[in-house]
Amino acid sequence: MKIPRHAHRWLAAGKRLCHAPLKDYRQPPPGNERNSTVLVLLICDGLPIVKTQDSRSERVTPIRPLKGLDAGRAALGRGDWQAARLAFEMSLKTDENPEALEGLGLAAWWLDLADIVFDVRERAYLIYRERDDSLGAARMAVWLAWDTAAFRGEQAVANGWLQRAHRLLDGRPDAPEHAWLALRSGVFALLDDGDPEEAGKLASEAVRIGHAVGAVDYEMVGRALHGFARVTAGSVAEGLQELDEVNAAVLAGEMRDRVLIGLACCYLIAACERIRDYERAVQWCDRLKAFCAKWGFRPLFAVCRTQYASVCMWRGAWEEAERELTSAADELAACRPAMTGEGLVRLGELRRRQGKLDEAMTLFERVGSHPLASLGRASVIFDRGDFKTAADLAERHLRRLPVSNRTERAAALELMVRACLEQGRTEEATQAVVELRAIANEAGTGPLQALASLAAGLVASRSRDPKSARKHLEDAVDLFKESGAPFETGRARVELARVMGALGRPEAGVNEARRAIEDLTPLGAGLEIARARAVLDALATGPAAASPGAGDRKGLTPREVEILRLISTGLNNQAIAERLFISEHTVHRHVANTLTKLNVSSRSAAVAQAGRLGLL
Repeated sequence: MKIPRHAHRWLAAGKRLCHAPLKDYRQPPPGNERNSTVLVLLICDGLPIVKTQDSRSERVTPIRPLKGLDAGRAALGRGDWQAARLAFEMSLKTDENPEALEGLGLAAWWLDLADIVFDVRERAYLIYRERDDSLGAARMAVWLAWDTAAFRGEQAVANGWLQRAHRLLDGRPDAPEHAWLALRSGVFALLDDGDPEEAGKLASEAVRIGHAVGAVDYEMVGRALHGFARVTAGSVAEGLQELDEVNAAVLAGEMRDRVLIGLACCYLIAACERIRDYERAVQWCDRLKAFCAKWGFRPLFAVCRTQYASVCMWRGAWEEAERELTSAADELAACRPAMTGEGLVRLGELRRRQGKLDEAMTLFERVGSHPLASLGRASVIFDRGDFKTAADLAERHLRRLPVSNRTERAAALELMVRACLEQGRTEEATQAVVELRAIANEAGTGPLQALASLAAGLVASRSRDPKSARKHLEDAVDLFKESGAPFETGRARVELARVMGALGRPEAGVNEARRAIEDLTPLGAGLEIARARAVLDALATGPAAASPGAGDRKGLTPREVEILRLISTGLNNQAIAERLFISEHTVHRHVANTLTKLNVSSRSAAVAQAGRLGLL
């Protein structure tokens, strides 16, 4: 680029002032030099100055460095959280003002400094109240509600802060703070109470307010939460359309607030997980990971990893799932301790699928009241052979979920079907299948359709309708396979193998059982492999022996069935004792009683007999 002649004079003047090179300048448009202003940026004594000249005057203006609030806000704007912290702390040394406290709180939030977050936000809240600034105080109250839940897990205190915000904003004209309050209230309604209807109403309110006051970020994240609520309620296509629209807006740069951008993406991935739309989840997980890594959004990155681990678990990449879950749990323990349950509950499910029932139960117990933990405990109890307790827990879990919470009810309904059938409660199992099928039809996703077909096949099989059972189970196998789910495919094949035996087609049954073992062996799913092998052995003995309900429990107790299942995985008495936290002598006594009840002389014969009875 050619430098105009008058710029050379300014450059010389700049050298005389500070002996510094010319750093930048803007050339006037051609033919307009006389009437235009030209800017030259120079460095003098380490400080930037701007020299301007037009046809009438010439002046030199120092560029003063940003200080205090302005410097802190500028650092927040570029995502330099540490610089923002230092700037706000410097400002507070001369003036205790709520704006600087609020800025420091946000910087500390990004840096995961919980003690500072609570201290400065509570101080900001009090000063805003003293100023009679209801909007500022309400804004802090909503943040403190979220902080209390995420850092400390104190839901009652979090609800108290939300109610305080409601009181402060009551009767005031619409403002972004109203949208912020509606959003956080909606999230609590959906994730903690499992109420998509209430969450949808609150999200709609956030959208309305955001649009009315021109707060685009609040409007967009409100639409994302609304879409998440619709997916949860079963309106999957409409909800996903809303979520995709919001995230397209994110990619287009329409949203600016990094916290709200992260939440919008997170809601989409969470919705995909609920309906098992893992292809869509993977695409957005990759984008969200990149976003979190760029801006240091540790808690959201950790939650995203737990959701990605669910994808890995579904696809059979269990080693990768374990790495992601372990890292996510450690990350959340460091930055948001109250949120560690998100990783631990999924790690518990992975352990259950691996057949490590005691480890799974320990993890579920650690998580406590997490919604998925109660269902996980029920699943472990079912795997141990206590079908009545498993059914009771599944029913209790369903009572806690509103009927409108369609997608979260699916897994509990499938467990309810299995547990009821093991007790001969066919009518209750049938009712659960009807609801599960309705949910699957509303959602329209292959994995949920597969789950409904599997449940329908189990009911038909126990109802002595093997022809219908075969069709349902074949559909389940095909749909699970298309969804890339080897564990679920293997389980469905085992049930199909049993039905083929009942139809007098042992060769087809043997083929399905072998293919089930091929699906499950790379995963290391010990308990399910043992069940598949038991069915394979039973089919070799005689087709009728492999059919579901071919015998009874022979008076075996739940503990004896549990020990039989552990024997089938290859464990000896000492290992079983350690696994169940009982003495080796007690295990020996249970094994002896089991051999007597089954009228067999060896452990291997007992396992084979249990397989023929459908106990494994």
